[in-house]
Amino acid sequence: MFGMKGALHKLRRSISGMEPEIDSKSSSSASLPHKKGLGLEKSKTMTAIDDSQNNYEDDDALPPVILAGYSDSTKNRLLTPEMCDEIRTLMPLRIQLYPQWNLLYSLEQHGASLHSLYDNIKPKSETSKRVGYVLVIKDRKNGIFGAYCNEPFQPNEHRRYSGNGECFLWKLEKVPRITFRGYTDSKEDKQEVEEEEEGEENWQFTAYPFTGVNEFAIYCTSKFISMGAGDGHYGLWCDDGLMHGVSNPTMTYGNDVLSREGRKFTIVGLEMWRVG
Repeated sequence: MFGMKGALHKLRRSISGMEPEIDSKSSSSASLPHKKGLGLEKSKTMTAIDDSQNNYEDDDALPPVILAGYSDSTKNRLLTPEMCDEIRTLMPLRIQLYPQWNLLYSLEQHGASLHSLYDNIKPKSETSKRVGYVLVIKDRKNGIFGAYCNEPFQPNEHRRYSGNGECFLWKLEKVPRITFRGYTDSKEDKQEVEEEEEGEENWQFTAYPFTGVNEFAIYCTSKFISMGAGDGHYGLWCDDGLMHGVSNPTMTYGNDVLSREGRKFTIVGLEMWRVG
């Protein structure tokens, strides 16, 4: 009898001794790094970045944008300070803090030539100052889209890609401003809400950051400029006459088609800005 009790006591001790070992395994697996590419875990990562680095989301924390370089005769101006506020949300913090955006090239002001674009955006002198570059395109359906680059476009005939993980593609669309108000049985109140929603619009900014799947951030030649590539397609491509362009989904940025016209679009306006 005592032998049976002793055996049961030893069995309980052995079972209780195993429990911490199971807990330690479960806790170690919980501390493993998140896998890339999963939507939920990616959102957690972005939230952590936002909490630790982007505590400047309040509009008052960033200086208002000043657009410099438009001539008085320029009619088709693609950018406004409000649009810049949306675009710069994904830029590195040091670039966001620059208040002045300088127009380096405009299709309307400098003519439709890729060589002219290269000449105008080329840095005039060597400097250690870190700046950013914003490409803005307008298509025939008034779609506004483009790219952010950590360095200016320059032709390279050796099929060598440039740029880094700070680059991204983007598009801006105007959407109705929705105001939620309490509905009543009065027809006048309902009509008033509808008129407010139709009359006011907000910019909806969609960005496609560098994924790290490949390194095809920027590739330019004397014949075209492009950003993003994969499976024989470019994320954004413009010809040497700056008249026609192409946009396709790519692994480089995980982007959608940027133009409202579709995969092939006609360039109505194009500008290149230096931030800083």
